[in-house]
Amino acid sequence: MKITRYIRRPVQLSLLSSALLAAFSLPVFAATLNVMQNEAPRSMDPGNQTATFTGTVLDPMYEGLLRMSPQLKPEAALATSWSSDESGLVWTFKLRSGVTFHDGTPFNADAVVANFARHLDTKRGLAASGRLRTFLESVTKTDDSTVVFKLKKPYPAFLNLLTTGACLMVSPAADKTGTLDSKAVGTGPYKMVQYKTGEFVLEQKYPGYWGDKAAGPDDIKWTWSAEPSVMNMALQAGETDVINPVPPQFAKVLKNNPKFALHESPGASVFWVALNADLKPLSDVRVRQALNYATDRDGLVRAIMSGFAQPANSPLAPVTAGYDKTLNPYPLDLAKAKALLKEAGVADGFTMSIAVQGQDARIGQVLQSMWAKIGVKLDVRIMESGVWTKAAFADQAGKKADNTGAVLASWSSGANGADLQLRPLYYSKSFAPGGANLGFFSDPKLDEMLDKAASTLDEKARNAIYVEAQKEINQQAPQVLLYYQNDLYATGTNISGVTMIPGGQIVVKDAQKK
Repeated sequence: MKITRYIRRPVQLSLLSSALLAAFSLPVFAATLNVMQNEAPRSMDPGNQTATFTGTVLDPMYEGLLRMSPQLKPEAALATSWSSDESGLVWTFKLRSGVTFHDGTPFNADAVVANFARHLDTKRGLAASGRLRTFLESVTKTDDSTVVFKLKKPYPAFLNLLTTGACLMVSPAADKTGTLDSKAVGTGPYKMVQYKTGEFVLEQKYPGYWGDKAAGPDDIKWTWSAEPSVMNMALQAGETDVINPVPPQFAKVLKNNPKFALHESPGASVFWVALNADLKPLSDVRVRQALNYATDRDGLVRAIMSGFAQPANSPLAPVTAGYDKTLNPYPLDLAKAKALLKEAGVADGFTMSIAVQGQDARIGQVLQSMWAKIGVKLDVRIMESGVWTKAAFADQAGKKADNTGAVLASWSSGANGADLQLRPLYYSKSFAPGGANLGFFSDPKLDEMLDKAASTLDEKARNAIYVEAQKEINQQAPQVLLYYQNDLYATGTNISGVTMIPGGQIVVKDAQKK
């Protein structure tokens, strides 16, 4: 899961200078690629996080059986070949030989079985496990170089799923020590050198890598700042080589500067407000619909994203197969919103809270102003990232105790399809903290649609089901849709080889620095 992340506010020069000194008074190697993002990584364990920008940091250090090609198709990585039976339920993978984890542990069938066993173990509570347990029944070893996956039901997106964070291979030995959250141990071309919480992550080429040892910079250093001005100044001053995402208020300036290259592409991220359907009056669908009618999405795109986004009309992004561009469920209509509140018995409005990260304060304030026009008093609770995560993923009792009415967030399935976008957010068995259904929305009709679509092999028929699912979600309004953010990153013109996976994840392990 990735999070909305822009805020506009003046920055005093002294504060900005301090932030830059803290970010860059670090050891720098001769051929180091410096990358700055707008949020800190949440874990060094790819199976215990779902944040896009954390996945970006982990990508050089970890690999799965398959990886996503530049053409956004699954291709061989730690597996060299694979096949399925006629039912599509049994998949056999041949593993690459001669591969070791960064701690010297051999990669083999036992390691694969151990990796998936930790996700199938419900007691582990790893953040990314839910999407696997839904369809995966078992993983077994045939011999040291062969593993067999057995699915509970046909799942057309299975190969795509194997490229995602939950399926990246971690060292079983490191997993047993319980240190993976702070010390990455994978098989990738880069190994972790140092992770200083709150400051930086330093990665260095792994000399024992099985693949191309010549590609990419010698080292990659990751820093972060939630302050857009810090990111912009770091790039302008040459203190960092790549910034991701580009703060939209600086995008046009960078685009017109010949010293930098601005990269823009349609994004896969859907920004939304998850409404707590477990709390009154949000448990009434009419109230949830009223908030949608009271939201000026075009205004949000102008005010927050400087035009580098599209107003959202669906829980799916336009780049996702099955997206229906004809939907327009909630045009701005304050009269309709007030009428719905009156029908629901709250004609005079009500008070509700929303949990937002510090960098999202501006979005919360804009919504506060918009919803005040229909009598809704929005209490914007601004939190730092760790506190927000606990609040956002609290269970029903926790959110009730804190009276958390809504959570401002975003989600992207990248190039991995509609099921990985909709199931984590809206399926009845995806309630937080085990999933990303942050508002505890439950709709048996939708559950049936998602299960049917996920097992439908014919793409046209599957997408037709997803169209109906989009309509059902919009009608039930478990969220207030906001916008689809364009993917934006910027580099110096001396940097090449950086690529973007839809949804905001940059790939830097093949970058070249002149």
